[in-house]
Amino acid sequence: MYSYTGKILHIDVTNQKTHVQEVSADWLKKYVGGVGMAARLAYDNIPAGCDPLGPDNALCFACSVFAGTTMPVGTKHGVASKSPLTGLIGDSLSGSHFSEMFRRAGWDGLVFKGQSPNWVIVFIDDDHVQFLDATRFLGMGTTETQQAIREWLGDENIRVSSIGPGGENLVRYATIDNDGRQAGRTGNGTVMGSKRIKAIAVRGTHPITVADPQGMMAETLKLIKTSQGASTQKYRILGTPTNVLNMNKMGTLPTRNFSETVFEHAEQVSGEYMKEHFTQKSVGCSGCSIACEQWAAVKEGKYKGAIAGLDYESLFALGPNCGIGELPPIIYLSRLCDDLGMDTMSTGVVVSWAMECYERGILSKEECDGLELNFGNDEAAVALVNKIAKREGIGNLLAEGTKRASEQVGKGSEHFAMQSKGLELPGYDVRGMKTFAAGLAVGTRGSCHNRSLAYELDVKGVVDRFKGEAGRGPLMKEKEEFAAVFDSLVLCKFLRNCFDDFWQDAARIYTMTTGIEMTPQELEQLGERVCNLKKAFNIREGWTKEDDWLPGRVLGDPMPSGPGKGVFVTPDELRVMIDDYYAARGWTSDGLIPRSKLVELGLEDIADEIGVDEPMAAAKEA
Repeated sequence: MYSYTGKILHIDVTNQKTHVQEVSADWLKKYVGGVGMAARLAYDNIPAGCDPLGPDNALCFACSVFAGTTMPVGTKHGVASKSPLTGLIGDSLSGSHFSEMFRRAGWDGLVFKGQSPNWVIVFIDDDHVQFLDATRFLGMGTTETQQAIREWLGDENIRVSSIGPGGENLVRYATIDNDGRQAGRTGNGTVMGSKRIKAIAVRGTHPITVADPQGMMAETLKLIKTSQGASTQKYRILGTPTNVLNMNKMGTLPTRNFSETVFEHAEQVSGEYMKEHFTQKSVGCSGCSIACEQWAAVKEGKYKGAIAGLDYESLFALGPNCGIGELPPIIYLSRLCDDLGMDTMSTGVVVSWAMECYERGILSKEECDGLELNFGNDEAAVALVNKIAKREGIGNLLAEGTKRASEQVGKGSEHFAMQSKGLELPGYDVRGMKTFAAGLAVGTRGSCHNRSLAYELDVKGVVDRFKGEAGRGPLMKEKEEFAAVFDSLVLCKFLRNCFDDFWQDAARIYTMTTGIEMTPQELEQLGERVCNLKKAFNIREGWTKEDDWLPGRVLGDPMPSGPGKGVFVTPDELRVMIDDYYAARGWTSDGLIPRSKLVELGLEDIADEIGVDEPMAAAKEA
């Protein structure tokens, strides 16, 4: 077997025992890796209805099929569990050297279950697993933890995934950090913290082989050349912060908790301004030929010395959405979130929600621990982020996420709690991107720009972005499945325009890597299989049609300015697009999956568990 090892390592941290699951080439081809494989491991190892923070939840890692090969931006892995933020499938991606190392250790996947009585470091040394006392590392930030563990174990080649204080204190949107990259969304770091695993350290010594080295090298060189061309130029020069001015011009830059769509200080927090005044260097993931991450440093003032890799999503959430119009505090806040091990997007959105509550008088100064949480108050935002990580004072409320916090506070704050299924919205005001609005509403992990690429349809003018109408469903489905294939292979989505014919090229490269024959049609079906698999997980956990929805602000508050002034997504528009999406997927009008669809996708065992009998479904619809 090439690239793959055919082995999944299961680790129970309660009794410190392990076992090995051997999987066939057919199974590997069916789920490939990354999010696809991690989601299947989650489905198989998480009992229905379990407590996301209890011992029965499983934390599942799955390598990219390309980890450790020459494939550009392919050294990545997926992580999945039952999300403590949403109660549904929680899948996230990360990259860099940890991905390669756990493949070199001999594993395609890792499954952690149980709950350790004491804080531990799980050290995977090829096929030998040790459970080490983590007491000395508690309270450390993520990067500090990783370096300290390498020094303690005496080997700089050991790669480490760790949580920070946010994960230790079970902030529901805690991240898992490795080499400065994060499995960021849905709270997988919280699940790791609930198991009292401070870090996972891996040392691998096995070679990684591919079936056709010469063919792979030719494909690699071709992709490297293309990925350094015009299609990725903006990311190589400015990184994703180039989107600040683009979104501002479109009138879709979330500002002051999505209450506004144009930010008056957009120029001062733009990628262009950052490049001129703050950027030190561009940084890439392991094997990356693009290097989109812009490392920005503050050279003077009260945030002097702050350095962070700043992308658009972190910038929007901690900047314009909190009314902060200068880069130094945004850079500092991003670095702080990374060190504390908390998702920058969820953190920024929950802070902006608290700021609006404060300005509306829903939360008093006393209830905010004496902080004046006005929009734009960067010092208050810094204090609040530290309180969240410690679950101190009002931080204990905000550590629960926007959905739970707004339900607890009430007083109409649910209307502007910018979340779907419990996951905070990404950096696009979808009142002016209506296809994407529906894409976020139906997302299996909640509102996510990385799982639904429907924003391309609106941004590129494929559809009228100010209209929500029938016919969008098949387009949404296609974009969602395309993303699922990238997330399972795993490849960086910035490569998506670098192929001559993605389906032909990717199927050929997969075969060159593994020696397992893959056709373009089989690769396309992989995307559909993974999307249905994740939906099946959610149905098993109690999902209903009502969960596929958006906040009141999106559905009732007209945009106050910009090209879309006066526009919002009406409930009727959203329902039409969602129903159209269900039909395109071959689901029932209630969004349930017919048994025949699951069987068609090779998910027979799941069909027996949650598949809907079609005649009964038809009768219900009638």
